[in-house]
Amino acid sequence: MNKSEEKLTSRELKKAKIRERYKGINQDEIEVIPALPQIRLDDPNRTQRVAVYARVSTDDPNQTSSYELQRNHYQDLVNSHINWILVDIYADEGISGTSLKHRDSFIRMINDCRAGKIDLIITKSVARFARNVVDCIKHVRELAALNPPVAVFFETENIYTLNPNSEMSLSFISTLAQEESHTKSEIMNASIEMRFKRGIFLTPPLLGYDKDEDGNLVINEEEAKTVRLIFFMYLYGFSAKQIAEEMTLLKRVTKKGNTTWSSSTILSVLQNERHCGDIIARKTYTPNFLDHKSKRNNHDRNQYHKKDHHDPIISREDFIAVQRLINNAKYGTKDLLPKLNVISDGSLKGYVLVNTRWAAFTKEDYMLACKSQTDQDAGTTLPVRVNSGDFDLRGFEVARSQFFTTLGKVFLTFSLHQISFSRECVRKFDSNYVEFLIQPYEHILAIRPCSKDSKNGVQWSRKSNGKIIPRAISGSAYLPTLFELFGWNPELKYKLTGTKRDSYLFFTLSDTEVFIPPSQLEECNSEKGLIAYPKDWVQNFGEEYYKVKTGTDTNFDIPSTEVTYKTDEAMEKCTSPEELKEKINVIKETLYECNTTEQ
Repeated sequence: MNKSEEKLTSRELKKAKIRERYKGINQDEIEVIPALPQIRLDDPNRTQRVAVYARVSTDDPNQTSSYELQRNHYQDLVNSHINWILVDIYADEGISGTSLKHRDSFIRMINDCRAGKIDLIITKSVARFARNVVDCIKHVRELAALNPPVAVFFETENIYTLNPNSEMSLSFISTLAQEESHTKSEIMNASIEMRFKRGIFLTPPLLGYDKDEDGNLVINEEEAKTVRLIFFMYLYGFSAKQIAEEMTLLKRVTKKGNTTWSSSTILSVLQNERHCGDIIARKTYTPNFLDHKSKRNNHDRNQYHKKDHHDPIISREDFIAVQRLINNAKYGTKDLLPKLNVISDGSLKGYVLVNTRWAAFTKEDYMLACKSQTDQDAGTTLPVRVNSGDFDLRGFEVARSQFFTTLGKVFLTFSLHQISFSRECVRKFDSNYVEFLIQPYEHILAIRPCSKDSKNGVQWSRKSNGKIIPRAISGSAYLPTLFELFGWNPELKYKLTGTKRDSYLFFTLSDTEVFIPPSQLEECNSEKGLIAYPKDWVQNFGEEYYKVKTGTDTNFDIPSTEVTYKTDEAMEKCTSPEELKEKINVIKETLYECNTTEQ
């Protein structure tokens, strides 16, 4: 017998053994132990503890009738069955069925089931129970797996979940309910979009305003006093925390009826554009209709802005000024409203003082401030004046620092977040505090000593054991603007060598060494990166002599006059500090009188 015949014979023998085994034995030898009867919805021989779940999706008064009808219907239904005992009617009003969040009664009912208090749940439909397929199936399965099992009866669909074939029907119907919810959500979003396009905006409750019979915002004068006081105090220099404490002391009431204020509550008032008469629709949106979690709208959806939508409580200029103060609060501005000062005379005419604590000044602000005193355009250079008897050094260049050792040299290094100085640099001045001035058109930085109390002063050094130690200066507020102004790459570092003239240090910002980190290089053997130089350095020896020395003039005279450049109309027209102080006092006196009268 060959191998193939042996395999065939073996297979046939196995089949024969299987046939013999499945002939079975005599049925008289088997004792059948019967299963307990399946639990039925209405078993007259079994007492069932019944729970009713009812839900309406909005808290509109018109929905109250639907809610009461559901309660009455199921109360009568339970009473009609002698063997049913009503445990409770669990009801959620004004809650969506797509998520379990905030469905307190539903969650309480499930917990009672787990505690063995309920045998049967009755509800109107799958959509009332849940419009989320996952939640619906999850809870039905969990309830059926309890000991004893808890059934759910969906009246409209006639589904009893302890029936073997119920899950397929339930899955199908809950999927339809979920899709219905999705469709309704899309329809609602489309409706809202059309309303916004036509200037029909949603107006939630807002401190300082009531609604008339047409839904329009009208000023509530009593609440408006609170709003004005909050804005005026913040403009005058009070922090959000200080204002919150004052509002609590004055017993002012929030829109929600609270008399205890917090910093976040104050900021929410200050940042709401409706107080200046404008309205911005769709600041947030809900990306997922199932979880209803709102998300800040960072240009993900269309927004709609309408100026002068209603009567303002605060002027638009004051509102804009407040927003800039809020955005800049982390930088610790010292002024009531920051200013941009520019030199109006001397050799440094047109140099702009860098406000190191104000992030809202732009590249254009610095350039316009300079131009306001010099009428200088980008790319132009002021003429050099040479007196009779002086050496005319036009055409001569000062050698760059890369030709020499940096030991004992005056230099500084810029990164996007800080400025670092050499030890020799800080030794040039006795003061530990300095001010920065820039010539934005000629790309020159000047540094001069100042007192600790100077509004634009920064600490660049400290003394330790009689020695002056350089101190790095953080610059998150102003350095991004300077990098933009000078066309620098924010991912790189820039090293500049400077010269001293009288009580100033000068640095040419267009003449820099560049530190390139390894992350910016395709191939680099150094852990510190590489130093790069501009291509035009190959064509010359250094920077022009007169440009290095002063940026403009060989006859250097120290400037004496600074003037304020107002960067925009909002800053110019906002309420002055004197007016703010007067208005704050008037409102406070009124509020104190009201409190005294009430007592």
